[in-house]
Amino acid sequence: MTGRTDGAMQPLLDAIAQMVRPVDAQRVFHGRGGLFPGCEHLALDAYPPAWLLTAFAPMSDAELAQVHDALTARWAQLAPDEPLNWVFQRRDGHRTETRLMVGSVPEPHVVSEDGASFAVHLLQGQNHGLFLDMAEGRRWVRQQAAGQKVLNLFAYTCAFSVVALQGGAKQVVNLDMSAGAIAQGQHNHALNGLQSGAGFLSHDIFKTWGKITRSGPYHLVIVDPPSFQKGSFVATKDYARLMRRLPELLRPGGRAMLCLNAPELSVDFLQTQMAEVAPELAFEQRLPNPAAFADVDAERSLKVLIYRAPEVPPRTEA
Repeated sequence: MTGRTDGAMQPLLDAIAQMVRPVDAQRVFHGRGGLFPGCEHLALDAYPPAWLLTAFAPMSDAELAQVHDALTARWAQLAPDEPLNWVFQRRDGHRTETRLMVGSVPEPHVVSEDGASFAVHLLQGQNHGLFLDMAEGRRWVRQQAAGQKVLNLFAYTCAFSVVALQGGAKQVVNLDMSAGAIAQGQHNHALNGLQSGAGFLSHDIFKTWGKITRSGPYHLVIVDPPSFQKGSFVATKDYARLMRRLPELLRPGGRAMLCLNAPELSVDFLQTQMAEVAPELAFEQRLPNPAAFADVDAERSLKVLIYRAPEVPPRTEA
């Protein structure tokens, strides 16, 4: 592959030329943050030993050739005795196309983050098994988890559960609608030698409140739903339904982690709804996103908010 030089792609090519050999899974270039004009549709991620370029708009063969040449040149410097492996995924509206451009992807493919192991799959669908933008959220959970009982809603492949148990949680309840995701979550626990402490439920959250409540109360409730998933969850109408349940799920002084990855919805969307439906929960902080995910507008980026229940339950009037 060889191609012309396109100035609009130069920030991506520069990032490739300067990147170091990654150990953990991580984002290398975040054009989606709007800080690199002309590259807003591009993201480059490392899932060692493979690279993944994601484009949210069409790319020409010449542009792909530029990326290939840049990756080839840098990889020859970083690991001259190892083959280059890279995957291209185009997401254009409702269409997703994934191509292995060169090399291979391990099967099974296991990546690391802060000493934890996670199975990923780059050649299947849009969700690869580990959301890289949530790395700081996982670090926070690991730091907070000692001795705690944790509820992990919309658990997906249970990465939060893995790090909570590694951080000393005494119990984690994982719940997700997808039986396949829950099975992957169980596999992730096995990869990390976590044979006990976690429960797994593949149910619709809104039809399982009785079971969820009976297993509580919890020191920490993690809420990380899709922003829009038809037939499952739509943030604009369903998030308040979750918030309303939090006071009865949390122990006195317990915390809730609320996550939202919808560029069109701001922090104020979450804070306004929480003030309306669960005003007793106090806002503590917004967690930072990984530096690699820097955004020209923080309101458009991933939002992770921490709320705390009162230390003593409010008195009810007789």
